[in-house]
Amino acid sequence: MSKSKILIATYFLLSVLGLVATWYYNFQYFAASDSINFVPYLKTLLVNPATTAVTIDIYFAALVFSVWAVQESKRVGMRWPVIYIVLCFGVGIAFAFPLFLAIREKIISQTDSTNTV
Repeated sequence: MSKSKILIATYFLLSVLGLVATWYYNFQYFAASDSINFVPYLKTLLVNPATTAVTIDIYFAALVFSVWAVQESKRVGMRWPVIYIVLCFGVGIAFAFPLFLAIREKIISQTDSTNTV
């Protein structure tokens, strides 16, 4: 297996793990609250200085990822970067970022293989 294929598989695996690890707790929260309303959810993320700091940190990282994803998508020829931004804020950066990296690596490896032939 090539180095690129191993990297792609690793990114996909991390994406799945990020989805499962975060949404396991999200499902618990939504089941306990009997609501999928985002406003009360956001309020619980800001309940004390520690959770507020982590929440701001994650959302700021998501914003930076979004800006980078648009630029990087253009650079490597990826289509629909907005999908990763929606996934980032709608599902989670732990899922969207490694998924983006997997697709990016796949496109780069395909471009490299066509350029060397």
